[in-house]
Amino acid sequence: MLATANAGKIAEFRRIFAGSRVRLLSPTDLGCGIDVDETGATLAENARLKAIAYARSCRQWALADDSGLEIDALGGIPGVRSSRFAGPNATDIDRNCRVIELVRGVTDGDRSARYRCAVAIANPNGAIAYETEATVEGFIGHSLQGERGFGFDPLFVVGPGTTTMAELPGVAKDVIGDRGQGGRAARAFLERVGVRGEP
Repeated sequence: MLATANAGKIAEFRRIFAGSRVRLLSPTDLGCGIDVDETGATLAENARLKAIAYARSCRQWALADDSGLEIDALGGIPGVRSSRFAGPNATDIDRNCRVIELVRGVTDGDRSARYRCAVAIANPNGAIAYETEATVEGFIGHSLQGERGFGFDPLFVVGPGTTTMAELPGVAKDVIGDRGQGGRAARAFLERVGVRGEP
């Protein structure tokens, strides 16, 4: 099962697992939603916390990820606090606007950033069976561009040019994105060990 209630993440992982013999289920599919306090000091620690909690609570293999945006000009923030650094009730737009405010005045050459994703898989007993991390390099744009994706996608420019993650079709984002890389590695592991998700 996917250890998240985030609809954007569920959609991305399901694209990544399309055609796999491993069937991904959401907490809603299983009637097993829980809240996990993301108290880890790193993305990897948070991914582990979520995978273990969902696996133990729902008695399923659980795949969790935690991802964050690291901006070099800001010393790596928001990083592990990406979803919380603009306040507890902030929206994606709030968080993006906060980033724009923080990097105002930073020249184009100093706007380097990366998306980082940590993935953890726990077995039904809550033991971590697999972990991986992935990154995608880019830089911070000056304004929000694109309607696809979620999080910082409208602000995160990838590759040469000015295309943001939010302007890429989903499949293209999955090919180059940090969650896509981590998800493919997780898929390969689960297919190798023969795990099947069943309600």
